[in-house]
Amino acid sequence: MATPPLALIAELTHRCPLHCVYCSNPLQLRTNSEELPTGVWTQVLEQAAKLGMFHVHLTGGEPLARSDLNSLVSVAHSLQLYTNLITSGIGMNEKKLASLLAAGLDHLQLSFQDAEESSADRVAGVPVHARKVALANLIHECKNLAFTVNLVVHRHNLDRLDSMILFAESLGPQRIEIANVQYYGWALKNREWLLPTREQVQRSVVIVERAQERLKGQVKIDFVTPDYYASFPKPCMGGWGRQLMLVDPSGMVLPCHAAAVIPGIDFENVREKPLSWIWEESASFRRFRGEDWMPEPCRSCDRRALDFGGCRCQAFLITGDAAATDPVCSLAPTRKLIDERLARANSVTNPGYRSAPAPESADPWTYRSQPA
Repeated sequence: MATPPLALIAELTHRCPLHCVYCSNPLQLRTNSEELPTGVWTQVLEQAAKLGMFHVHLTGGEPLARSDLNSLVSVAHSLQLYTNLITSGIGMNEKKLASLLAAGLDHLQLSFQDAEESSADRVAGVPVHARKVALANLIHECKNLAFTVNLVVHRHNLDRLDSMILFAESLGPQRIEIANVQYYGWALKNREWLLPTREQVQRSVVIVERAQERLKGQVKIDFVTPDYYASFPKPCMGGWGRQLMLVDPSGMVLPCHAAAVIPGIDFENVREKPLSWIWEESASFRRFRGEDWMPEPCRSCDRRALDFGGCRCQAFLITGDAAATDPVCSLAPTRKLIDERLARANSVTNPGYRSAPAPESADPWTYRSQPA
């Protein structure tokens, strides 16, 4: 029997007022008409609590686009689930924030695209940075709400990482997450322009370590390094079907955000099967759980219980085989595919080599579209 999952990632909607070029949502977004109604989401939360989960991460798209968000927070709170709202903040005001707190919201994670307004708005595709800053000031006044500032970093803002950390610190969070773009969804489509140079990555590690030491005991700083520059893969989502369950806006249940890209796997839907059966019995969650599926060199590697073979979605997106060793691993037979990408990223002939944004008239990015 599988160990119970720790947390539920509830993708309430794919609707979002932002158009971020690195969004991890799939290219084929769920439409409004496909979204689960309040009653079904309530059943999902009840099943999550019964299954033994501790946390629920309310995300999207933009979860504030759901008119029933307060009700869902209240349900989760009544079930003793720790509630974390992952948001752009657009759609939030003082009254809405107060109502979410009254409903039992425990934690709010607010994303920022940069410290500089013009650059942040350009990445988001809409002028929202100033509104985010105003909201952060409101959040800082809420004494019973844990607050994380999320900074998404990439080629076009890593050179400003020092100032970005100072900016995030000024907002008064308990935690700062500095997350390098992970290449799924819209980020994969924009990878050529987002993948940082080796020099940027090396410099960012030093900057983060310095900030962690300076803010030790005051603000926790987590740093998500870029996979492509690693020697070994990270244990993606804690391993396939080992710690987390994600329910997308239509009710499809996945072991991670990007799993639906893998062909040949039939993922169950909460409209048809309970979470407990999906976790314990479904072929989709058992597909890459454990070690039986592993090829060499994973099968005989001492790290197999640490990284679980790496990310199955990344393996598929780069090699075409979801059962392959994650190609970011230095031991992977397909590591050359990553090295080729890095060679291009670090070449001055790459049109995205420079870290400064190109003129708007020459904007190379594909912005996230919106569902119907």
